[in-house]
Amino acid sequence: MRQFYNRLLRLIWGLFLYAVGIVVTLNAHIGYAPWEVFHVGFAKTAGISIGTASIIAGAVIGIIALLLGEKLGLGTILNMLLIGVFLDLILGFHIIPMASSFAFGIIMLIIGLFVIALASYFYIGSAFGAGPRDSLMVALTRKTRLPIGVCRGMIELLAVFAGWRLGGMFGIGTIISALTIGFCVQITFRLLKFDTTEIQHETLGVTYKMLFGNKKEQLNEDEISEDC
Repeated sequence: MRQFYNRLLRLIWGLFLYAVGIVVTLNAHIGYAPWEVFHVGFAKTAGISIGTASIIAGAVIGIIALLLGEKLGLGTILNMLLIGVFLDLILGFHIIPMASSFAFGIIMLIIGLFVIALASYFYIGSAFGAGPRDSLMVALTRKTRLPIGVCRGMIELLAVFAGWRLGGMFGIGTIISALTIGFCVQITFRLLKFDTTEIQHETLGVTYKMLFGNKKEQLNEDEISEDC
């Protein structure tokens, strides 16, 4: 069980770190990163918070990834929920400062993208199931055999277009993010010698059996002992 809780802690830390990376890119104030263009556009259109928009979008993308053959896990569900919650909390408390100049904004943007890439390493590596967006990235990588950076880049560009159509903020930072996020992920994973296709993600069924199956077996053994 200790290993399970260590993995769970790694998952939650990765999700929090991901939200931090997103807010850093938002506060760079030179154009939102691709998914945030979509989330902000969706939030404005629907009249909801950015975090809530992220949760709804994650749920829809998760279903698409599931249809493409990716497994649903505890990490997938927590990704859908916690990143949105962490986003609203971090934005609400104004923890991360706003960029005071364009040059500082560029630096913040790049840092934010690498924080997001590092966060992906943590929560995908927990093997509880990749988040909806990364599940889609992994699914496309397996289906197309293209480099993971290329697949991530294609997804980000599609999110930018949809977000722009919904009224999301588009700027130079958006272009930089769309063109470099895939390579930030690829560089980070390569430096950490991390291959997402080798991760055997744990499904919800396996997690449930591990947490509650042993208890049921123990109860059955106790009942048998009492009968004897």
